[in-house]
Amino acid sequence: MFNGNPKPGKQGKEMTKAELIDAVSQKAGVSKADAERTISEFFDLVVSSAMQGDKVAWPGFGSFSTSKRKARIGRNPQTGAPVQVKASTAMKFSSSSTLKAQLNPNR
Repeated sequence: MFNGNPKPGKQGKEMTKAELIDAVSQKAGVSKADAERTISEFFDLVVSSAMQGDKVAWPGFGSFSTSKRKARIGRNPQTGAPVQVKASTAMKFSSSSTLKAQLNPNR
């Protein structure tokens, strides 16, 4: 099913959106259009919940939440000149202990 090429410096392969939709469609026994609509709605829900400051959790998999980054002084890597970096909100994913155990079976 998935035949993506590994990227240099990364473990494993990268699944494209089309490959993900195809795989979900086949696993769930639904059309590709239904699978794409469902996946798209899931991500829309995660984003809208995050914008409201809510956390979205899936037991046994993990949770999506936001974290606040304070404004700071950064450096331009080419010139070394100071650059003001604005405060921002970042999306964060925390995997559950169950998922961690599946990914690291020999621990």
